[in-house]
Amino acid sequence: MSGEQEVNVQTTGIENLKIENGDSPGPPSPVPSSPTSVTFEDNFKVFAKFGDPKSDGKQITLSNSDKWMKQAKIIDGKKITTTDTGIYFKKLKSLKVGIVQYKQFLEDLAKNKKVEVEEMMTKLTTCGPPGHHGVGPVKATSTVDRLTDSSKYTGTHKQRFDESGKGKGVAGRKNLTDDSGYVTGYQNKDTYKKN
Repeated sequence: MSGEQEVNVQTTGIENLKIENGDSPGPPSPVPSSPTSVTFEDNFKVFAKFGDPKSDGKQITLSNSDKWMKQAKIIDGKKITTTDTGIYFKKLKSLKVGIVQYKQFLEDLAKNKKVEVEEMMTKLTTCGPPGHHGVGPVKATSTVDRLTDSSKYTGTHKQRFDESGKGKGVAGRKNLTDDSGYVTGYQNKDTYKKN
């Protein structure tokens, strides 16, 4: 295929894609999204709100700052630690700081740790939104199996489960009385003779 060939692609929003000299098109290059690109201020607001539904995102706490820096790989435990961030954050004499004070905090930290502040701000800008690192599923080990096998329980704990191993609930925890009126050992004998 020589010359130019136009391809109309409507699913991706690209109207005219030109293929020259028979080259096959690769995946479409990402469209620059300058109006929707994330800025340092945007990430500051998102991390300031993280975990606090009442926050307006104008001030950030030390713990949220540390989460942000860990996600951005600034806090590595060697060059910069949470102790370092705590020391320089406390110098601001406030539990929450605004963006201007936060930039001052970053400058102080970078200067004392001999790191470029622009590099730190770039990492903080490009690290993405806060991520949740939840605990994975619990592995069923022999220890867990042994501890959860109710057939091996002794004493009062044994009474909390029925024969199938299912818990009895309140009946297994408390000594409930039978208020039905039945008396054990009663035999219906004619103790009263009619005259």
